[in-house]
Amino acid sequence: MADPTAPAAHPVTWADPARAAAFAGWIAPLVPPQGLRLPTLRPASADASFRRYLRLDTDAGGSLIVMDAPPPLEDVRPFLHVAGLIGRAGLHGPRVLAADAALGFVLLTDLGHQPYLQALQAADAAAADRLMRDAIAALLQWQRKLDAGALPPCDAALLQRELALFPEWCVGREFGVVWGAREQALWQRIAALLVASALAQPQVAVHRDWMPRNLMVCTPNPGILDFQDAVRGPVTYDLASLLRDAFVSWDEERELDWAVRWWQRAREAGLFGEHALGEDFGECWRALEWMGLQRHLKVLGIFCRLKHRDAKPAYAADLPRFFAYAVRVASRYRPLEPLLELIEPLAGERMVATGCALEAAAPSPCRPSDMSVR
Repeated sequence: MADPTAPAAHPVTWADPARAAAFAGWIAPLVPPQGLRLPTLRPASADASFRRYLRLDTDAGGSLIVMDAPPPLEDVRPFLHVAGLIGRAGLHGPRVLAADAALGFVLLTDLGHQPYLQALQAADAAAADRLMRDAIAALLQWQRKLDAGALPPCDAALLQRELALFPEWCVGREFGVVWGAREQALWQRIAALLVASALAQPQVAVHRDWMPRNLMVCTPNPGILDFQDAVRGPVTYDLASLLRDAFVSWDEERELDWAVRWWQRAREAGLFGEHALGEDFGECWRALEWMGLQRHLKVLGIFCRLKHRDAKPAYAADLPRFFAYAVRVASRYRPLEPLLELIEPLAGERMVATGCALEAAAPSPCRPSDMSVR
């Protein structure tokens, strides 16, 4: 048996000695009450931001997580705020044991080692279905019980800022393409349609990254991570994030099955109110696809920004998946077809090269009576 007091196999390194000293001063008083074994401190994970997560063992035989979010690059206050909302909503997120917002250190309970993405990639069809149903059940609880009024709004300005990442970082920086007046006008028209569709939806608490990389397989299932950017926004946003993910794709028959299950339970929970999305699944599916397209264009921009600005090129490997999502949706809805003229010159070669192009245009099979729901 390994000695729990022995140094970790992969010790933590600090680029800034002052940051290391600040951490040592912050963690020292927590060692006795939390039973921390400091020599076991080791990397747990990192993400696309400047945050990183460290894991360390405890005297009780478990482990805890330290969030290292250096200011002014990161602000832990939104994380702490939403963590409180999650707890009050009865959802399973990491519990905050100690925090110093000024220093950017947080001690959290550990939700385990198995992300949903890893589990889904290894799962057969039945296991994947169980995992996705659990994720949808938790999403419905998030939408019903988390206090949306305590979150900032996902307004037109935010949606426009997100969309603007695509022409700046993907079109211009990644591909070196300069749009003329005609292309700019087409883009402004498409962006306006997507923003209007999002704002017309019923508003609920929105995680903004409800995807397999941010869900953990644990008990109760799932555990919820990376929620600090939560807003009050469109009801279909998080479901679109889950069904059309950055790192795993599903055939449309499965997407529809999971979506209609969510839709029926959302209706029962009153999430749509008197809105037309609650009366017609076809309308809801259209809104979900348009919401997903807004998100996919944003993510294309973000992944290119990560590559060019933040020296994180690995994310760009998944650009073809998002181009494929965008082509499929733009091909399906006549008002969005002009987008094809803007993205197909960028997307085609990469989609073919990686073999992850999605089936493009098919009629939308969107009536609840056509779906088998158990």
